[in-house]
Amino acid sequence: MSARAHILAKLTASHDQPGWPAPVALKTNPPRTINAADQLAQLKTMMAAAHTEIHEVSSENWPEKVAELTQAKNLNNLLIAPKTALGKQLQAQWPVDGVTLKYDLHHSGGKEELFFSVDAALTSCRSAIAETGSLVLWPSPAEPRLMSLVPPVHFVLLDAHNIYPSLTEVMQAENWAAAMPSNALLISGPSKTADIQQTLAYGAHGPKELVLLIMV
Repeated sequence: MSARAHILAKLTASHDQPGWPAPVALKTNPPRTINAADQLAQLKTMMAAAHTEIHEVSSENWPEKVAELTQAKNLNNLLIAPKTALGKQLQAQWPVDGVTLKYDLHHSGGKEELFFSVDAALTSCRSAIAETGSLVLWPSPAEPRLMSLVPPVHFVLLDAHNIYPSLTEVMQAENWAAAMPSNALLISGPSKTADIQQTLAYGAHGPKELVLLIMV
């Protein structure tokens, strides 16, 4: 018997020994009833504390707000996911000639362009967690995770109806156990790191700005 098999056999046998704790079933808590306005306010407070820039928009005018912000931030281009509903709407309503919409980075050298030539990216947001001030991103082939991890400025569009009180409740409501992507991302602000002197720096290894657009 190999050492690995011997160890596994001992662990299996130990389950029958007196005093071994019985398995504890995870409890499924019923959803809490929390005022939607309070959830939105809590999310905004938590995310603003983590240096997130927040704007309230509508389902019709958010492309105009994105265009306004790209000009205000002197961005030359914006990476989008053209096959998503969000990407299609932005292309149809894009009013800025001076800012280029970029979406074809699958060619040779695409990664180099992503890391060195893309100023900002716009992604969708599956939901948000009010308790921790976190956004839930659900990457897909149409909207890969690098869009939210690499460009210096990250724009995120969130529907206010998809804000939940806690991580547990969003996992239960959206039935995460049924089908999860290879990477589910929880984002609470721009990237940050600290050195041994506890000096906090933003944008050291990812977006230095997180801009949240909330459709209310």
